[in-house]
Amino acid sequence: MQKETNNWFASWFDTPYYHILYKDRDYEEAQLFMDNITQYLNLPEDAKILDLACGKGRHSIYLNQLGYDVTGADLSENSIAIASKAANDKLHFTVHDMREPFEQKFDAIFNLFTSFGYFENDSDNTVTLKAICESLNEYGFGVIDFMNVNKVIKNLIPEETKTVDGIDFYIKRYVKDNHIFKEIDFEDNGKKFHFTEKVKALTLEDFEGMMEEAGIYLLDIFGDYKLKKFFKNESERLIMVFK
Repeated sequence: MQKETNNWFASWFDTPYYHILYKDRDYEEAQLFMDNITQYLNLPEDAKILDLACGKGRHSIYLNQLGYDVTGADLSENSIAIASKAANDKLHFTVHDMREPFEQKFDAIFNLFTSFGYFENDSDNTVTLKAICESLNEYGFGVIDFMNVNKVIKNLIPEETKTVDGIDFYIKRYVKDNHIFKEIDFEDNGKKFHFTEKVKALTLEDFEGMMEEAGIYLLDIFGDYKLKKFFKNESERLIMVFK
């Protein structure tokens, strides 16, 4: 069995298997979201955008294609190494812990596709929010795109098997200690692997509490990538715009 480290996200996100399992994510939908949110924020043409927890940089690359000066940051060295192959003079990638503010100030900071709430220590979530705000310029906006936990928990699939590239991923999901767990087991080349994803089941009320504590002003809330209104039990996403 591959050992898990305390920071599971540091090891799991760094494996090739993470990218195999999630390679079918809907990027058209993601691009639609980027189009909509950049228009909504009315960002200047040459805006500096930080894509925080950018993974392999697909959204950073698309934002750069829209004409923005983009920095993609992620804790995973493997992901940043892959993303960096696409770098240009207006597209930069860096290994970075989102709990730390940037020296540089940005017009917008995006934290996309539930890349929040992974820390062992709850206080690190507030620390991250503060770091985001400290990295914005005075006119800048932060955007967090999180799952809508009310809907997710209501529709949780306890067990399923996904076969991708000839690998059978056995997935179990459950809620425990106010976290949503996903246990992933699979075999490859005769070796057994086990990983656990764990994300804090943060509701809008939780975010509001943390933002208040961090001195952050929540400007707008949306429930999907078309920027429709947020409904607690129906919405696909919880998208928050703040400064």
